[in-house]
Amino acid sequence: MKDTKCLDLIVVLSLNFLINVNMVTELPTNFPHEAPKGYSYEAIPFKRNVIAVWLLCHYEFVYNSGNQSRTIWGFYNTKKREYHSPINSKKVGDTVDLNKTTAYTAMPILKPMRKTILDFL
Repeated sequence: MKDTKCLDLIVVLSLNFLINVNMVTELPTNFPHEAPKGYSYEAIPFKRNVIAVWLLCHYEFVYNSGNQSRTIWGFYNTKKREYHSPINSKKVGDTVDLNKTTAYTAMPILKPMRKTILDFL
């Protein structure tokens, strides 16, 4: 009798874990950027106090059979209320100043970009 209760508990805990792993959360309320045209953001729990912010591209590409493409924008620490640049999609980098980020990435802009002909069109 005790063994079946333990197994039931393990099954319930496992199902709750699977449901929570794939859960999409809201973007932080202080997220400063609007998604560029043809893109959107997705926030997914990464660790206990960290949310991974993904940039989703809605254009179709041949290399992935028209499936949605995604790139990591950065990370948000909910406890410290800080944004972090990504080292890669699985590793949190340094804290960033939001004024030095873009809508495409939390990697800080080190040098101002030069104007191009596209800026005048």
